[in-house]
Amino acid sequence: MPMVLIAAACALVGLGFAAYFAKWVLDQEIAVEKMAELSKAIQEGAMAFLSREYRAVAIVLVVVAAIILFWLQQPLTAVAYLVGAAFSGTAGFIGLFIATRANARTTSAARSGIAKALEVAFRGGAVMGLTVAGLGLLGVSLCFLVFLFAAGFDPNSPNVSNQMLSLFGMTRSAKDVFENIIPGFGLGASTIALFARVGGGIYTKAADVGADLVGKVEAGIPEDDPRNPAVIADNVGDNVGDVAGMGADLYESYVGSIVAPLALGSIILGFRGALLPVLIAAVGIICSAAAAIFVKGKEGGHPGRSLSVGTYAAAILTTIACYVLVVWLLGGYTYNGVAVVNPAGFFIAIIAGLVAGMAIGQVSEVFTSDAFKGVKEIAESAQTGPATVILSGISDGMRSTAYSIVILAAAMLASFYSGQWAMDGGGLFAIGLSAIGMLATTGIVVAVDAYGPIADNAGGIAEMSHQDPEVRKITDSLDSAGNTTAAIAKGFAIASAAVTALAYFKLYGQKVGLQSIDILQITTLTGLFLGGMFPFLFSSMAIKAVGRAAYKMIEEVRRQFREIPGLREGREDAKPEYAKCVDISTRAALREMVIPATLAVASPIAVGLWSKEALGGYLAGTLVVGFLLAIFMANAGGAWDNAKKYIETGQFGGKGTSAHAAAVVGDTVGDPFKDTAGPSMNILIKVMSVVAVIFAPLFVR
Repeated sequence: MPMVLIAAACALVGLGFAAYFAKWVLDQEIAVEKMAELSKAIQEGAMAFLSREYRAVAIVLVVVAAIILFWLQQPLTAVAYLVGAAFSGTAGFIGLFIATRANARTTSAARSGIAKALEVAFRGGAVMGLTVAGLGLLGVSLCFLVFLFAAGFDPNSPNVSNQMLSLFGMTRSAKDVFENIIPGFGLGASTIALFARVGGGIYTKAADVGADLVGKVEAGIPEDDPRNPAVIADNVGDNVGDVAGMGADLYESYVGSIVAPLALGSIILGFRGALLPVLIAAVGIICSAAAAIFVKGKEGGHPGRSLSVGTYAAAILTTIACYVLVVWLLGGYTYNGVAVVNPAGFFIAIIAGLVAGMAIGQVSEVFTSDAFKGVKEIAESAQTGPATVILSGISDGMRSTAYSIVILAAAMLASFYSGQWAMDGGGLFAIGLSAIGMLATTGIVVAVDAYGPIADNAGGIAEMSHQDPEVRKITDSLDSAGNTTAAIAKGFAIASAAVTALAYFKLYGQKVGLQSIDILQITTLTGLFLGGMFPFLFSSMAIKAVGRAAYKMIEEVRRQFREIPGLREGREDAKPEYAKCVDISTRAALREMVIPATLAVASPIAVGLWSKEALGGYLAGTLVVGFLLAIFMANAGGAWDNAKKYIETGQFGGKGTSAHAAAVVGDTVGDPFKDTAGPSMNILIKVMSVVAVIFAPLFVR
């Protein structure tokens, strides 16, 4: 029990660092009043959308909690579900609050150089990163403590730790805590993440596509030009999609990567097996906070290198701490007559996951960064029109899946066999540990990711407040690094999602009595095909939603350019109606997110009620196809985006050329790929897996 309290204390330390970074960011000055006005408009739009989104999702939360309470008759699981959702929503709110205030401060800092601007943007992102990790770990730790007491352990017992060690696994109530109640917390986080990612993705890409196609291509004005009516909606979208949406996404990934191995570990190693993933997350958050302090920019240096230093420093520190932790907790330990012979085997699994996550992130960087030839070739192909841009991006995105899945397969094999070497039957638990290895450094991974939209907003504010071109050059440099770091974070998220879903898959089989799945059985085979289909259906609905919303946005921007005299020419008395564009994105996102997200939660229940074997096939099909689609769409979209930015640096004629127009078309196709449908896949496969675990008792009946 004291070790769980230590994990909760580590979570509070992480939150303390987040509070320190938040205060530091808010203490930075905004040198120009116009910057503050623009930042305030973005803040108001972002917070208004988030509050409306949360009110809409609250209805779904109440319905699902009622189903868990009355249909499954699991009151504690229903409570854990609502707590998980509340913690996830809180993380999104805090991150968005600071990010929308760090944007203008980054622009202001860019007036004095890239080093200061990088520090402001990164520390603004670090608030989101450490809040995600801190609240995630704190929530799981509190569930661990509170619900075990509720399950029948006496907190006043002078020997409570020994009591738990001796009784764990021998009472039904304790088993329920780890197999039903704590996974309920994960399902709450997943529900918020699914709606936040889909809704935020639709919002941001509808605004982005409308602003780019009418502003850049038709009107021939710069990106983020204040004459463009969609420009405020576009900057709001960066925050609701890439800060709140991605934050909820990685919060859910982080919680899932703790919960899944926690449940598996409790089965094969009892209390210590459940405790290990929590403690790994605890050391990870401390190492992330320590590494974040030392991320500094250098004048003349590339911002991406400074960000990479922080990421690698956190990974190295976490590696050292995890070895000490595993050997200390499991060395010489025996549970139910099975001994942990080689605890280093579990450490190898953790490292395999961490290395695989970083390797998949590096694959994403190779395919999305303009420092490598793939993006340069896509930019070069723009000279022959948008068709060749689309073809180049699609082929590179498809090719990137091969490298990613080979890395993932190697990590799973290494984890499984090292787990078997550690102890008999430890293979699948080790795969679960590899997932927490990937996301142990979530604090800094999310910090680096949330830095991206802050830098992007800073560039928009620089343009709209008519700053010196050198300021915009600095913010564009920060933004370009942010696009690559976002692709790396997406690689981490989807890799961990695949491994976490596999751990949930094993837990589902355990709960419904499936030792193996026979794909020659017709129900299983049918489920396999249906599961393989669903990611395509879900993606099509998300992309189509962006298309419908973007159409309305384009029509509105065209109307304003047509009907407001002097707007296109930039006359002082011609003011764009920003609020109408913000409203179009908001209404479209809230309306369009409901059906795909609801289907993701409901479809596993429907299939499971038909056949538990069919649901096994359904989950397997969704896992494999969803992983491949996520990698493909994220990397293709990121490559198109940076190919456009590469041309905008002056390559192949620069802005205003036919090559630039072709690259903008490629970027608009890639936007819903990389920021709406693609990132939703990793949430999708985990939501479906954890729903299967929670509702497994119905399928057995």
